Amino acid sequence: MCGIVGYIGDKQAYPILINGLKRLEYRGYDSAGISLLNNQIKVFKKKGKVSDLEESISNEDISGNIGIGHTRWATHGEPNDINSHPHTSMNEKFVLIHNGIIENYSRLKDKLINRGYTFQTDTDTEVLVNLIEYIYIKGSVSAEIAVRLALSKVVGAYGLAIMCKDEPDKLIAARKGSPLVIGVGEGEYFIASDASPIVEYTKSVIYLNDDDVAIVGKDGLTLKTIKNDKLTPKVQQVDLDIGEIEKNGFDHFMLKEIFEQPRSILDTFRGRVSIEKNEIHLGGLYHVLPKLLNAKRILIIGCGTSWHAGLVGEYLIEDLARIPVEVEYASEFRYRNPIINEDDVIIAISQSGETADTLAAIKLAKQAGATVIGICNVVGSSIPRETDGGVYTHAGPEIGVASTKAFTAQVTVLTMMAIMLGFEKKQISPETYKELISELNDIPAKIEKILTFNDKYLEISTLYKDATNFLYLGRGYLFPVALEGALKLKEISYIHAEGYPAAEMKHGPIALIDEKMPIVVLATKDKSYDKIVSNIQEVKARKGIVIAVVSEGDTVIRDMADHVLEIPETREELAALLTVVPLQLLSYHIAVLRSCNVDQPRNLAKSVTVE
Repeated sequence: MCGIVGYIGDKQAYPILINGLKRLEYRGYDSAGISLLNNQIKVFKKKGKVSDLEESISNEDISGNIGIGHTRWATHGEPNDINSHPHTSMNEKFVLIHNGIIENYSRLKDKLINRGYTFQTDTDTEVLVNLIEYIYIKGSVSAEIAVRLALSKVVGAYGLAIMCKDEPDKLIAARKGSPLVIGVGEGEYFIASDASPIVEYTKSVIYLNDDDVAIVGKDGLTLKTIKNDKLTPKVQQVDLDIGEIEKNGFDHFMLKEIFEQPRSILDTFRGRVSIEKNEIHLGGLYHVLPKLLNAKRILIIGCGTSWHAGLVGEYLIEDLARIPVEVEYASEFRYRNPIINEDDVIIAISQSGETADTLAAIKLAKQAGATVIGICNVVGSSIPRETDGGVYTHAGPEIGVASTKAFTAQVTVLTMMAIMLGFEKKQISPETYKELISELNDIPAKIEKILTFNDKYLEISTLYKDATNFLYLGRGYLFPVALEGALKLKEISYIHAEGYPAAEMKHGPIALIDEKMPIVVLATKDKSYDKIVSNIQEVKARKGIVIAVVSEGDTVIRDMADHVLEIPETREELAALLTVVPLQLLSYHIAVLRSCNVDQPRNLAKSVTVE
């Protein structure tokens, strides 16, 4: 979703804000804006990238020790200069930036129009800033009280940073359903939608909860609820290095994150998988393990790439632990009146830990009495606070909008869970348990080997960058990988692509195959190998172009396919972790060759924190 950054202290605010927006641009890049308070409120905003904003105000007075900044992913109102944030109230008493959606903005707007307010934009945010000002003036109250009273009338989600012209010594922040963090420095405070824009200044942070309001000034911080109940701030330390949110010599964050996967997978199972002790230990599941072992059904929920990881998890848990599993889109699960029992276990997967649909599905499941487990990447996010237990992926920050290392880290966690449950339930033998642990331990080195062939992926991408359609085929564990490969390609290159179970090709997609259609086939050595060979023969009989991902040393498919991408052999239960990497690299190179913005594809945001 959108990105927020704010500062109050002794330093000049502008450099902190503009650099913060550059770090947050992965969250929103339709437009950007900054407001500074120095005797008067100054607002600068521009459609386009943060660099466009920076260039447009290069000759302006940008002095001031207090300010807020925003980079937008449009919801209400098209991306343009006027609809960009920050938004100023009609009488210029308040300026505000906002992530989220005010659902009852239309009714509130009508009431304000009846009271003489006029509006310049199409946004719900302008309604909120004018509502705050109306209460402030009409009630002769402080800015803080006006904010709290206004928010009590609001329906929807928000992360807010607010300045008041009459109270130039403070910033006000508030959160409901949209993440917000307060950075604590020496005589200074920061506000941000995540820690990435402030980590170079402080690692001491306060994560706001829903209905929290923070009032920060140079002399201190006050934290309370919308209802004016005082809270004790809990300061935590962010485990994030500045190098993790920079490109470090790579052309794009996406490429950097693809190449980080050996380390991110290792970090995800480090301390949890022991070759020496021959065991898997997931401490975050300790209190819910009896529920997992006795579950009659596991429901996995997620969106996008996380849903694909959940499909791999379904195969793993049913295969190794023999527990029935269903995988649901969180966005559908919450609306279709699902049947949820008290002995069900829900596994919610989200990279950010803030995905709106997934959070809503979690609350629905908890209301029904189910046990809810979270798998996410961001410490301090909402999902860990809402669930009964869970596992962090430890993938590190993922800046590229198209998830890569998040997928493999999520699959790694699901793999550990499935192996552990299978062994505890005596569904796999001690020998198989040991072999799976050993194979998982070898995965990072095997991905390192795949990455050494990056030039070959570039060479193949050059041949097919102008294709208009791709088809991805896989069987068993590799069907979800086919879906993920197709999603990556269409996300960042804007080429239409579809993933299918290979056996379903004859039930429709085969009609599309001709000499211009690249077919990516996942064809590693497993129990479906002979079947996938047959599928390739059917494609070639119709003059389709076959790009095959195969196990090292495969000679049968090499003689059939137009292109072969080899990966090291592993057990079929772990093949998803290897086969997805070539598909990520193909998508990346094709998108770059098509001059697409790989890290910030059009119309997409990294974290969907509103419906």
